[in-house]
Amino acid sequence: MMIRVDNSPRDYAWGSLTDIATLRGLTPSGKPEAELWLGTHPGSPTQIVEPESAGGARTIAEYLSQTDQQPLPHLLKILAAAHPLSIQAHPSPEQAREGFARENAVGIPLDAPHRNYRDDAHKPELIFALSDTFEALCGFRPLEDTLTNLELLAQANTQACHSTSAIVEFTEQLVAHGENAIRWALEWALSGDNAVALVAEVAVAGRVLKDDLLIELSTDYPGDPGVIVALLLNRVTLTRGQALYLPAGNMHAYIRGLGIELMAASDNVLRGGLTTKHVDVPELLSVVSDAVVPVPLLEAQPVAPGIDLFVPDVPDFRLAHVVVTKENSETSQLSLSRNVIVTCTAGKVTVTGAHSSLELSQGQNAFISAEEAELSFSGIGELFLAL
Repeated sequence: MMIRVDNSPRDYAWGSLTDIATLRGLTPSGKPEAELWLGTHPGSPTQIVEPESAGGARTIAEYLSQTDQQPLPHLLKILAAAHPLSIQAHPSPEQAREGFARENAVGIPLDAPHRNYRDDAHKPELIFALSDTFEALCGFRPLEDTLTNLELLAQANTQACHSTSAIVEFTEQLVAHGENAIRWALEWALSGDNAVALVAEVAVAGRVLKDDLLIELSTDYPGDPGVIVALLLNRVTLTRGQALYLPAGNMHAYIRGLGIELMAASDNVLRGGLTTKHVDVPELLSVVSDAVVPVPLLEAQPVAPGIDLFVPDVPDFRLAHVVVTKENSETSQLSLSRNVIVTCTAGKVTVTGAHSSLELSQGQNAFISAEEAELSFSGIGELFLAL
């Protein structure tokens, strides 16, 4: 079975005014459009365009429930960031189960602002860059790089006759803490008002150096200690077609760009700055990995002409990127092992399975049941499938 589905974008303040509408071939609403959710997550249920085609079910979740099937394990999003998102990390499966049970045991309501675990699942995610560039912070960079950057910030303030005492003291503390420097810096920056003077000096230095990121962070989140956390993280600029995979414990924040995001269907987020929401420092420190790691680029695995798979190290999801051309039309196939979501981001493509077919134009989406077994594609266009 193939069912047309759709949804309305979430209007989070950091969203782009134009990117999602343009991608879908629609007129912008005039409001920020941050994320379009495609899946069974109750936070923004994906609607069935023609309920009569699905036994009267109005949402994918309702259809799966009526047919005695489980909700989708993943959530596909079209994400458009015009401003930086919060810095965050996600728990492992074991941490999520323990944290959820612990907060239930003490009676914290599921919708409480200070709740950390809203379900018992992990939340790994990947982002595929659709825009020419997609900027992010992810993973802790080598301490030497952070120290070099702090030196440049101090020099900038000295030359501009601004204070450097907080930058100098922070640099000395990082050196003194050695292998524990990153963990110490996180706890110090996010606890109380320790970092107020340092954030102010970094903001000034960012303006002196014309550092676009520091200027933006200091403008959007004035006085926020996340500005300091950002100094510890790798700055990444993806080009179109590249993907990042963010496993449990990886500290990250999306900064700007349009992308396809695919994640496990969970709400468990531990925030680490650039936010007005709850920041639980001890819990964040119990979840985050302070290991210095390379930028976690996820390489595509070509499986057929025009079909690339992005396969993370978790069973919850895989992302298929399908580009249909005159040369590979109707010749490339993709096997299904479970129900999937598909979105068309360019052109017009007919998807054909074992029992049915459906034509999708730019901006259209569909739910495809596992019983279709194997899909082929004809036409000219681009699709993304959450497998």
